[in-house]
Amino acid sequence: MHDDQKLVEARLERALQQRLRPALYGDTVPLDIEVWHAPGEPVPVTDALAADFKPAALGDKWGPPWGTSWFRLTAQVPQEWDGLRVEAVVDLGFGGGPGFSAEGLAYTPDGDPIKGLNPDNIYLPVSGLAAGGVSPSEHAKAKGGAAFQVYLEAAANPAVIQSGFLPTNLGDKSTAGTEPMYEIRRAELAVFNVDVYHLLRDIEVLAQLMHELPTDLPRRPEILRALERSLDALDYDDIPGSAALAREQLAPVLAKPAYASAHQISAVGHAHIDSAWLWPLRETVRKVARTVSNVTTLAADHPDFRFAFSQAQQHAWMKEHHPKVWDRLKAAVESGQIIPIGGMWVESDSNMPGGEAMARQFVHGKKFFLDEYGIETETVWLPDSFGYSGAMPQLVKLAGNKWFLTQKISWNQTNKFPHHTFWWEGIDGTRVFTHFPPADTYNGQLTGDELARAQRNYQDQGGGTWSLLPFGHGDGGGGPTREMLGRAERLADLEASPKVTIEHPADFFQRAHDEYSNAPVWVGELYLELHRATFTSQAKTKQGNRRSEHLLREAELWSAAAAVAGRADYPYEDLDRIWKAVLLNQFHDILPGSSIHWVHREAEETYARLAVELEAIIERAQRALAGEGDATVVFNAAPHDRLGVPAMGADVRASSHAPEVSVRREGSAVVLDNGLVRVTVDERGLLSSVVELESGREAIAPGAAGNLLQLHVDTPNLWDAWDVDPFYRNKVRDLTDVDSIEVVSESGTEAAVAVTRSFGGSTIRQTIRIGVGECQVNVDNEIDWHEKEKFLKVAFPLDVRADQSASETQFGHVFRATHTNTSWENAKFEFCAHRWIQVGEPGYGHAVVNNSTYGHDVTRDVRTEDGGTTTTVRLSLLRAPRVPDPVTDQGVHKLSYALVPGAGIAEAVEEGYRINLPARTVTGAEGVAPLVRVDNPAVVVEAVKLAEDRSGDVVVRLYEAHGGRATGRVSTSFGAASVTETDLLERPLADREVVDGAVEVTLRPFQILTLRFARA
Repeated sequence: MHDDQKLVEARLERALQQRLRPALYGDTVPLDIEVWHAPGEPVPVTDALAADFKPAALGDKWGPPWGTSWFRLTAQVPQEWDGLRVEAVVDLGFGGGPGFSAEGLAYTPDGDPIKGLNPDNIYLPVSGLAAGGVSPSEHAKAKGGAAFQVYLEAAANPAVIQSGFLPTNLGDKSTAGTEPMYEIRRAELAVFNVDVYHLLRDIEVLAQLMHELPTDLPRRPEILRALERSLDALDYDDIPGSAALAREQLAPVLAKPAYASAHQISAVGHAHIDSAWLWPLRETVRKVARTVSNVTTLAADHPDFRFAFSQAQQHAWMKEHHPKVWDRLKAAVESGQIIPIGGMWVESDSNMPGGEAMARQFVHGKKFFLDEYGIETETVWLPDSFGYSGAMPQLVKLAGNKWFLTQKISWNQTNKFPHHTFWWEGIDGTRVFTHFPPADTYNGQLTGDELARAQRNYQDQGGGTWSLLPFGHGDGGGGPTREMLGRAERLADLEASPKVTIEHPADFFQRAHDEYSNAPVWVGELYLELHRATFTSQAKTKQGNRRSEHLLREAELWSAAAAVAGRADYPYEDLDRIWKAVLLNQFHDILPGSSIHWVHREAEETYARLAVELEAIIERAQRALAGEGDATVVFNAAPHDRLGVPAMGADVRASSHAPEVSVRREGSAVVLDNGLVRVTVDERGLLSSVVELESGREAIAPGAAGNLLQLHVDTPNLWDAWDVDPFYRNKVRDLTDVDSIEVVSESGTEAAVAVTRSFGGSTIRQTIRIGVGECQVNVDNEIDWHEKEKFLKVAFPLDVRADQSASETQFGHVFRATHTNTSWENAKFEFCAHRWIQVGEPGYGHAVVNNSTYGHDVTRDVRTEDGGTTTTVRLSLLRAPRVPDPVTDQGVHKLSYALVPGAGIAEAVEEGYRINLPARTVTGAEGVAPLVRVDNPAVVVEAVKLAEDRSGDVVVRLYEAHGGRATGRVSTSFGAASVTETDLLERPLADREVVDGAVEVTLRPFQILTLRFARA
C-alpha cells in the first residue's frame, strides 16, 4: 500500500474545520438583543431584571475593563422545530480563553441561574426555558410559537497576562481605562444536530489517539483507514443526514477493547478556581457561581459524572451570595455527583502560612464540610501551590485525612521528580499516601496527548497501574464540558489507549494504595524548583499575614485568659470571622504575591482593618485582666519567659538598676555595648564587628561586614512576580554609600544608631540597636522603595563553617545543604524560612530572625587568607516585578530583623517568637498567671484558646521545637477536671491523666500535640 498517511490526515483536518464543526448546528433564528450596562460594581440579578434595557445588535462593542453588561436575549422557537433539540448559541467575543477572563452566567426571567458561558462553552439549553415561567415579550408573542428569553450577566474581565509578559495597567479598575474590549459576535437559536455531535466526538478521540501511536503499530493505520472510510461516507451536501452512516464506519475500531495491561486512569471532573489571581475576589464569587451552574447542568444529563470541588470558602460564597446556586450545589453533593474535597478553607500556599494558620486551614475547611454536608473529607487537594512544607504530612493526618494530591512539582525547572505515587514523610516521621497526576495538568481535557503522556510519563510502572486525572477548564473555573464527557465515554475501554473511569478520588486513592502499599518514600519538603520569588513579592501582603497570625495568637490567648477568669466574654464570632479572612488571603496566588494590583491592594486594606479589630480585642482582654490601678503591667504572649515576665503571662514591672548599655566612638566607628554583645558600626554604616562577649567570638567573617544591603538586577525569563532565575546573582551592587550616620539613643534600655542611604529612586533608614538583656543586634528598616526589576537583599557573612542551614517551618524546622554538590541542592538557591534561620558548626552558631521576611539564601566560601569558612546568610527584602502588577512593592515599607550571635536552635526558636510578639504594657493593678505553663523550653505552646464548640474547655496546641525527643510537664492556673488529646478539630483521640494538676507529655521530634482541658 502506498503511504498516503499525510494526505488522509490533511483531508481529515480540513473536513473537521470547514465541514463537520460548522454543521453542528442546523437551522437558526436570530435572538433579539438588548443590553444594560451596570454602573460600577456587579449588581444582584433582581436589580438587572428591573433595569432599563436598550436595543443592541451583532457587532456592537461592549465591556470596559472590569465592567458588567447584562443582555436580554429573546426569540420565538419556530413551531416546525417541535421535537428537535434546540439551543441558544451566544458568542459575546469573550477574551482570555476558557476559564480565565471574560465569562457570563445566564438566568431565567425569574432570576434562576441556568449555566455559565465562556469561550469554549457558548450554548444554552432551550428545553424547559421556553415553557412555564417565561414571560415572552410583545415582539415574541406576535410571531407565534413558544417564547424563549434569558438574561445574561457578562463580565468584561481583561486578559492581564500579555504575550511576552508585558506590563499592563489592566490589573486595577482605576488604571484599566474605559474603552469597550469585546463585541457581540453571535446570538441565535439553532437546531442541535445530535448525530453530528457524536460523529465529532468519535473522530476526535480516534484521531487524537492515532497521532500518539507509533507508525509501526498496526493500530495506527487501522484507525487511519477507518477515518478515511468515514469521510467517504459523508455527504457534504447533507452532513446531518449522513453523519450516522459515517459513524458506522468508525464503530468497529471504537469497539475494540484496551490492552489487558493498559494504564488505568481515574478521571474526576474539576475546575481549579483560583480564589483570586488575574481577577479580584469579587469576580471569583461569580466564577464559582458560573462553574457550579455548569456542573449541575451537566450532572443532570450525565448521572455517572463526578466533580471534585475544593475550597470551603468557595462553597461558603455560594451560600452567602448565590442562594439558588447553593441549593443546586447542596442537591448535587447529596446525590454524590459533586464531591467536597481538600478539607481546607482555601487551596493555600503551604510554604509561608504559620503553623497555627496551616492547622486552621484544615479546622475551618473540614468544619464547614461537616456542618453543611455531613461529609468528612479525606483527600488534601493542592494541585497548584508552589511547593509543600515538610510539616504538611503531620497536619494532614491530624486533620483526619488519608491522602494528598498535587501536580505542581512537575513544573520543576531542573530535576524531574522521581515518583508519581509515593509515601510522603514529614519532618516528624508522619507519612501520607501521595499522588502526582502524570498527565502533568490539573486542567485536563481528556485528549489523546494527555492520556498518552499520563501513560508514558508515569514513574511507577511495574508497581502501580492507576493514575488520577482532574479534567475541566480551570484556573478561572468553567469546569468540564459535554465534549470532555463524550471523550471519556469513548475512552473507557479503547484499544491502544489508557482506560478511563470517571469516579470519586477516594476510590482511586484506596485502589492505588491497596495495589501499591509499598510505594517508595520521599522525606521532607516538596521543594518546587520554580516560582522562588513568591517568597518575597508583595512584601506588604506577606507582612500583613505574619502580623495577623501573631495578633490572632495574642487575641485568643488573652481572651481565653479573661474568659477563664470570668472578666470578659470570649469573642467567638469575631475570631472566627477574622481567622477566615486571614486564611482566605493565604490563597496560593495572594500570599505569594502573584496576583494583580487590585487583589493586593484589597489584601493590604483587609490586613489593616483586621489589625485594628484584633488590637481592640487584645486591649479589651488585657485591661480586664490587669484590673484597675496605676502600675505598669507587662504582657508577654511569647512561649518563653522574657526579662522576668513569664511566658504567656503578665507581671507588674519592677524598678531596677540602670541597664548596662553604652555608646562610644572609636575614630569614625560607633561601638554599642550592653554587656552581652559588642557591636561596631563602621563609617559605611555596616556591622564591621559583632562580638558575643560570653564566648568572646566574633560573628562577622574577617574582612567582611554585616547588614550589607545588596541590589540585584532581577529580570526572570518568565513569570515576573513568581520567578527569580539564578542569573540574577551575576549582577549585584553593594549599597555602601551613606547619607548620614547618627546616634539616636545612648541611654535607658537601649543604644541605637540610625543609618540613612539613597540609591536609585529609593531611600532606606536603618536603626541598628541593642537592648538591655538581649544578646542580639536589631535592625529596624524604613524603606521608601521606587525601583523597577530590582531585588534587594541584606547579607550577613558569618565566621562559621556550616554544612547546612536550619530554617523554621510550621511546627519545626528543616535543614538544607549550604553546598551545591548535586543539582537538587543547587536548585535551592532561594528558599523559604519563617521567623528564623540558623547556621553553625558543632557547638556554636548564629541565627538571623525576622518579623516579616520569608525569602532567604545561604552560601559559603573558604577564605584563602586564613583557610576559614564564611557562611553568608541573606534575607530577601523587596522585589519590583512589573507583571502582573506593574507597581509591585512601590512605596514605604517597615520591617525588622536581628542577628543573634552565639545562637543554637533553641535560641533561634525563642528569638524568632520574641521579635514577632513584642511585649505589651497596660496600666493596671496586677499581673496575670499564665493559663498554661510548660517546664521544658523545647515543648513550645503555639496556641491557647477556648474550644470551638463553646463548651468553655481550654485548648492548648504545642509541639517539640528543637528537633529531639522531649518530655515536659504541662500545668494550668485553673483547675482541670480532665484532659483529652485531640485532633486539630478538637475531637478526642485519647484520654490523658492529670496528676497534681498537670499532664506529663513525651514528644518525638517536631510532634504536634493538642490538649483539651475541661475546667473543674
